[in-house]
Amino acid sequence: MRPGKSVSVEELQVVSRFESLRSVLLSEAYAEHLDKPLAYWALPTDRRLPLAFLGRTLGDLLSVPFANLSATPGVGRKKMSAFVRLLARAADTDASQLPVIVAETPQPILPPSEDHPADRQRFDPTNISEVTWAQWRRSVVDHGLSQEKLGRLAPSLKHMTRVIWNRPLSDYVNSTLAEIRAMKTHGEKRIRAILEVFHSLHSLAANLGPQEHLIVRIVPRRINQAESWIGRSLQQPGIPSEQEICENFVVPLLEQVRVDASGQIAGLAENRLGIHGPITSVRQAARTIGLTRARVYQLLNEINDIMMVRWPTGRHQSHELRERLQAETAESGKENGLQQFYAAVELFYPGSRRGADGPLDAGLDGPNPQDDELVELSS
Repeated sequence: MRPGKSVSVEELQVVSRFESLRSVLLSEAYAEHLDKPLAYWALPTDRRLPLAFLGRTLGDLLSVPFANLSATPGVGRKKMSAFVRLLARAADTDASQLPVIVAETPQPILPPSEDHPADRQRFDPTNISEVTWAQWRRSVVDHGLSQEKLGRLAPSLKHMTRVIWNRPLSDYVNSTLAEIRAMKTHGEKRIRAILEVFHSLHSLAANLGPQEHLIVRIVPRRINQAESWIGRSLQQPGIPSEQEICENFVVPLLEQVRVDASGQIAGLAENRLGIHGPITSVRQAARTIGLTRARVYQLLNEINDIMMVRWPTGRHQSHELRERLQAETAESGKENGLQQFYAAVELFYPGSRRGADGPLDAGLDGPNPQDDELVELSS
């Protein structure tokens, strides 16, 4: 209130609310709140915020009488109302929700607040405060996920800029939202993708209590299916059936490509694996979709890029299984319907002829001899 002016009922209510919240926040239970800036409780969707107050700590602001705060230049009645709303958010925030993010010193794992159920159920990039962001960062640190790559855990790579696919989460666990938004090349699209990964991990990990004899491994669901199957197959003698290979290796990885790549790339993958007909060569695929073979190779390499992010160890595991099956087939002298499996390994984790990592394997295209044009592209 400014001296010499009439006071409305609404202004009296704001003053009364301020004094009530001030008493609460100055109590011992909220001691950890006082060194946090007011901006800690601001949301991107908030309007008419008192910008002059956002950089000041709660302790500083609460030490000033309401009349003096309201007399601050540029702070009118509506901004004081917004100020009181931020104080109410601070009062609703438990001290356990104000972690100090230090990657080397994990904090005890705490369950998510019941006051914010939406935080666990859905992702809304316009409704994330510094408090919420600090909770997400804390979950990542506490569960040892800081060195995971953003792309490996993203809901979809379609919505994530390629340059941050291999960036570890540790690049962001010690930064506030304001600091991330100030980073070069970090526009809203990139920030949204980063926040979505942290939100997903927090939603999954926040309810996991510590167990000394157990650990939870977070991995893309479809990748987990393929990786588990390969692990079992490597331990079991014999050659798996075509149906087993298709259901546990081909289909899950193809579904992952559909999630992460364009419809054109997914369609090319289906043709190369013979999902809707016979397995096609690169020359046939190029002719069918009206592209040059060079462009088809580029699209195929994008599939490999996706798989190297989603399943970095997949190259070694799938090639190891392929070599064992080739040896068993050669020993038995029988063809055992492994054409689609060989085609899938070549599609997802090719040899160096397409510029991918790994040795050039002789006879890699034995099951598909029509691919006589599979030669290394010149730069």
